[in-house]
Amino acid sequence: MFMTIEHSGDRLRQYASQNGLAPSWLAERLGISAQSLNNWFGRGIPKKDLYRVSRELSLSFDWLESGDGSPLIADLAGTRDRDAAGELLDIDAWDENSPLNENEVWVPFLEEVELHAGEGGFVVEESPTDKLRFFKADLRRNGVQAQDAKCVTVVGNSMVPVLRAGATVGVNVAKNSIRDLVDGEMYAISHSGQLRVKQVYRIPSGIRFRSYNRDEHPDEDYTFADIQEQQIRIIGHVFWWAMYSRT
Repeated sequence: MFMTIEHSGDRLRQYASQNGLAPSWLAERLGISAQSLNNWFGRGIPKKDLYRVSRELSLSFDWLESGDGSPLIADLAGTRDRDAAGELLDIDAWDENSPLNENEVWVPFLEEVELHAGEGGFVVEESPTDKLRFFKADLRRNGVQAQDAKCVTVVGNSMVPVLRAGATVGVNVAKNSIRDLVDGEMYAISHSGQLRVKQVYRIPSGIRFRSYNRDEHPDEDYTFADIQEQQIRIIGHVFWWAMYSRT
């Protein structure tokens, strides 16, 4: 008599079945195709995806990987002096030449580009080289279509302490209408071709840009005429940001 050895895919399928999780919902949640999910069920979850799956479904990493312990992270609270999601995994290094997984997408950076000689000024365009990886599922959970996601690098200290110089923000360019602004939210802005990130407010005469560092960067009010004359354009709503810690 042969004993079937369970693997992570078996455990994932068992958990989904016992908790009434439809395969279509599970694939959408994990940002993979239905075929890939079937492959995982049959062959096991790829090692590089184990931690992400445990995080997305709040499952114990140990249980998912080897069957040890209880499936749910909540059941393990206080029982181990370690990360509730399991052991730390090695970081996979990648660059622009690394192939994307099917659940990932490249998001391009926006940059200021100087106009040709004689024209003067700058325009904001997509960088032909700079880009960042995002999980498709993360974008969907934030209501962002992959084609509408862009990245912007923060310059200067006007948004300290929330955003330091060099921070990266994710921008949803589908939310770029002044009529649809949410007061106090952060937006990426093109101001005469200069890339800026500010809190934006609607005021009766136009719009107001506000910095977190208001001691050095006071509010800026622009009338509707100013918006036209100074070529002010809302690029999109900031839905994500990240930066390195500095001491």
